[in-house]
Amino acid sequence: MFAEERQQKIAELVAGSGRVSVTLLAERFRITTETVRRDLATLENAGTVRRVHGGAVAADRFSTTEESVTERAIRRPDQKSRIAEAALALIPRNSPGSVLIDGGTTTEVLADMLARRTAVELSESGGAGTELVAITHAVPIAGRLSSVPGIALHILGGRVRGITQVAVGQATVDAAARIRPDIAFLGTNGIHPTFGLSTPDPEEAAVKAAFVHSARRIVVLADSSKLDAETLVQFASLKDLDTLITDSEPGPELAAALEEADVDVVIA
Repeated sequence: MFAEERQQKIAELVAGSGRVSVTLLAERFRITTETVRRDLATLENAGTVRRVHGGAVAADRFSTTEESVTERAIRRPDQKSRIAEAALALIPRNSPGSVLIDGGTTTEVLADMLARRTAVELSESGGAGTELVAITHAVPIAGRLSSVPGIALHILGGRVRGITQVAVGQATVDAAARIRPDIAFLGTNGIHPTFGLSTPDPEEAAVKAAFVHSARRIVVLADSSKLDAETLVQFASLKDLDTLITDSEPGPELAAALEEADVDVVIA
């Protein structure tokens, strides 16, 4: 394979997955790591990719890059549905308790599934049963759960960020510190073997960190584009997590770090 053809394929891989490692590329194309690094340097000079430690990411992927909820909602719908379904299975049926649902497009799918399942359960029981307490600071999720019989919705207030449609600020952080939900389902922009979980905005990071410290069990929903990624602000370490639900096996370094942190990894 000519170098130009190989570099084109590397660029396509980065565009498709968001990030590639030097080791993976060396194995895939049966070339040395030195050759991979030269290819990545060529692609970076052309503005196609951006080199990071251990590999490369898309040229427009920076630590502060943040898409709106609307933009993210159309990406990876099948993967998000599988992840949300696996998360839903962790919420006991017809049982009292409390769940905290963080903002995000995958957690929105989870909220949709929870609403539908609760409606079916109430129909099957003739309207009898216990209420599940659902807590959120996300406007879209609150809208999905606000009128569902069988769900007692609690909203954490604060200033709403337009791009992600979640409440942030000290009021939100303080409210999160005063609750102790059974399970928190969190989203993340990146999960990295050494940097942990991160998000581009400091105020959202503060709220997510408060969720991590408040809940009895932490479940992170992250499609494979978030694996090995780092964004600007860390809000949790891997040791803070109980479960990661994703759609593909993490790479060797992240997998080893998750195992060392005793995180249960569920592949949906």
